[in-house]
Amino acid sequence: MTALAAALGLSNAQERLYRQVLAATGTPLVQLAEGLLRTSDQLLEELGPLVQIGVVTVDADGNVVVVTPPDAMGLVLAQHARSMLECSQQLSTMSRLLPELRGDGPMTPSEEAQPLDGEVLAGGDIPDQLAGWIRETSGELLFLRPDQWRMPSESQMAVEVAAAIQDGRVARAIYPARALREAPKVLVGRASIGELIRVVPEVPTRLAVIGDRVLIPDPPGLSGERRRLVLRQPGLVELAVGYFEAMWERAVAVPALDRGQPTPDLNELLLHQLAQGAKDEQIARTLGVSLRTVRRRIAAIMTELGVDSRFQAGVEAVRRGWL
Repeated sequence: MTALAAALGLSNAQERLYRQVLAATGTPLVQLAEGLLRTSDQLLEELGPLVQIGVVTVDADGNVVVVTPPDAMGLVLAQHARSMLECSQQLSTMSRLLPELRGDGPMTPSEEAQPLDGEVLAGGDIPDQLAGWIRETSGELLFLRPDQWRMPSESQMAVEVAAAIQDGRVARAIYPARALREAPKVLVGRASIGELIRVVPEVPTRLAVIGDRVLIPDPPGLSGERRRLVLRQPGLVELAVGYFEAMWERAVAVPALDRGQPTPDLNELLLHQLAQGAKDEQIARTLGVSLRTVRRRIAAIMTELGVDSRFQAGVEAVRRGWL
């Protein structure tokens, strides 16, 4: 499988068809089908996967329009970016869609309307709340942890999570890259108790999914306010889990933590940032390294991959399974 096919999620046969129609872009569908010894319906069916990802379209005049490989890769990266944005937007609107939890009543009264399962917490001891949930529930423990290592409750939560892992539960946490600089001992300690850790450039909100329950700031983010949403409604819990999983898939593992070395795979973080279209200066600020380091690492990645451009680096990284 070539780098382009891997990047676009195509089979070799689909890529060959893509190359054939690319050479004839702008040709009427009927004429193109005849040239490929197919009927129009047969060709449209075979082009289905290419149409689905947006690299092939049929315009109003019946002409087949095919985007170039660089533009095709850009479409795929844009789709990934939109997917992450949609997940973030869904999470950000959760509090606005919960008038029942705020005591405002349903937006459109209905005899069939049922109250949502959850409530708003104002104040209270959040670590004790989470610790109680961990003891009362079963299933995975999922955390978005943008800054919790700075809180005095860090050691208490580590003890509770360690006990849950010893009982056979799985704990996963996503941290921002800066945690590797600000709190390496905390991450090494969490890894040593069996917590599975990945990092992303930025974690947009605090979040805890404990079994069938969710705790999230109201509104989502890093606000210092004491208001928290407690969600037990299955659909909303599933939404929070889906958001976490979307971030987890795009996060970078740090295997060195298991050896007590909080060193991330900077190459993967750089490639993720490049795939999102970030500039060198922005990457340097996000990852907490110098601009010279960023440029040196990017040059080294391109040399290692044997490519001449950043775009080619992205395609080859996808082919190798780095992204």
